[in-house]
Amino acid sequence: MAHVFRMTIKYAHLPERGVIEITGEDRVSFLQGLVSNDVALVVPGTAVWAALLSPQGRWLADFFIFSDGNRLLLDVEAADTAFLIQRLSRYRLRAQAVLRDASAEFAVHVCWGDAWSGDGITAPDPRLPEAGWRILAPAPLPGNDHWESHRLALGLPDGMRDLERDKTLLLEAGFDELNGISWSKGCYMGQELTARTRYRGLVKRRLIPVEITGPVTDTPILRPDGREIGVLRSHTATLGLAMLRLDALGDTLTCGAATLKPVIPGWMRLPE
Repeated sequence: MAHVFRMTIKYAHLPERGVIEITGEDRVSFLQGLVSNDVALVVPGTAVWAALLSPQGRWLADFFIFSDGNRLLLDVEAADTAFLIQRLSRYRLRAQAVLRDASAEFAVHVCWGDAWSGDGITAPDPRLPEAGWRILAPAPLPGNDHWESHRLALGLPDGMRDLERDKTLLLEAGFDELNGISWSKGCYMGQELTARTRYRGLVKRRLIPVEITGPVTDTPILRPDGREIGVLRSHTATLGLAMLRLDALGDTLTCGAATLKPVIPGWMRLPE
């Protein structure tokens, strides 16, 4: 079947992504008790975004969960594939679930700006409509539009580039507003701290898009008085994501010789 793209579509191959396959009759119930979102919602054509947390409620990894009707497929950071298979397998116990690295069978893509038509397993990106579609294609597709700039402008985190393993809280990284948490599905690993953070309003910092003016360096983000209030994470020359203290958003912020201007996206809810 030939791939057909409309004139306004933009798409990109993400070679830094891998795929984990989970088969077996207990695949849904097995994963349900481990991750932050409701795996029962995953059906062909509908994916969910979820995180695996430490028992203390800190981020370890996140991924998109697809189904083709016979198996679950996790769109993960390729560098995390072995880690996730090992970590998830610890909790398999007697569950009828088999995990394996299926990265050789799929090429992960994103598209946005219009509908997509072609081979592969597809679903709308569950975080934001503007993020477009996630695609598990059988082979890499030609072309590579500017997904990185689009992602940064939307304020979407990208795994280890933006989050710190065993440190970041989900609510610091927008998982609540971006549909990465189910508050009704029942228990999962790390749920207690996640719920307490929400109901007690304990979030003091957030991952926030910033406009960058000037050359950036790997230095802390500073207030005018020299106090450190955050760190720049993934970025281009002009856009980035920064983990910032909420009480510093009105200040003039610098990172090395660069000036940073926080830009709060419409989806983000901050305390008043």
